[in-house]
Amino acid sequence: WVASSDYSEDLRIGKEIVQTNVDAYRKLRNTLRWMLGNLAHYSAEIETPVSAMAELDRLVLHRLKALEATVRAGYLAYDYKRVVAAISNFAINDLSAFYFDIRKDALYCDPISSVKRKGALTAVNYVFDALAKWLAPILPFTAEETWLSLHPESVSVHLELFPELPETWLDEELAARWEKIARVRRVVTGALEIERREKRIGSSLEAAPKVYVADGELLEALENLDFAEVAITSSIEVIAGNGPTEAFRLPEVEGVAVVPALAVGTRCARSWKILPDVGSDTDYPDLSPRDAQAMRERKAAGLDA
Repeated sequence: WVASSDYSEDLRIGKEIVQTNVDAYRKLRNTLRWMLGNLAHYSAEIETPVSAMAELDRLVLHRLKALEATVRAGYLAYDYKRVVAAISNFAINDLSAFYFDIRKDALYCDPISSVKRKGALTAVNYVFDALAKWLAPILPFTAEETWLSLHPESVSVHLELFPELPETWLDEELAARWEKIARVRRVVTGALEIERREKRIGSSLEAAPKVYVADGELLEALENLDFAEVAITSSIEVIAGNGPTEAFRLPEVEGVAVVPALAVGTRCARSWKILPDVGSDTDYPDLSPRDAQAMRERKAAGLDA
């Protein structure tokens, strides 16, 4: 509450303001806890060069680097309200509602050997390191508890310096492409939300929508992209064109139309994706080939009985 208040004016406090701060704190705490859970599987041996990471992981590092300037400027100006707002917005919108939501499939289900999984864990480690240190002056006890949970050999997060993030993480061209991808994703999400509301699907993984894209720039942004992964569907079909008149559209995203459809196949017992090749591995008849390979590697590593 103190850090998020504008001390240039009279301070206000009441039940509603306290509850707003409780909710904001809980979201930050859950963000840190989610990263801690995944980083239990991280070690220096699997650290991946940024150049070898998938685009989505490089995008979150780009946004982290862009956030660094705001955080440093806020602290230097004693503008803690600006720091709290910037970090909270990043944690809620960029991480929890976007990056974590997409990446949890690779982090939870990819094989141990997966380059994508290793790259994602490396990116999460960078994000955790920066957020824990940036939050330390504002949330001293939470930051300390969080930091020592991952680094028990450390004395205190309050003896650490803010990280100097590499300038090479900034990639405006990549960010511009993903802004276009996010616009198309917004239309897909909107269409699937109606399907959920009408109880035609239970989750987005039950869907395999057709996405019609008439805008040439948006269509180009989707090239060589696993858009089903980004939209969190079991499969997806991107088609050049305007789409049928009854297709779902959003006024603010011109040139994109979505026709919802159900995914075809069997539900994987591990990833919950509905795919036609589930059961093709005779050793794991209720899993997709990706998940079967993951289980095989876990067994070989002695992680599963």
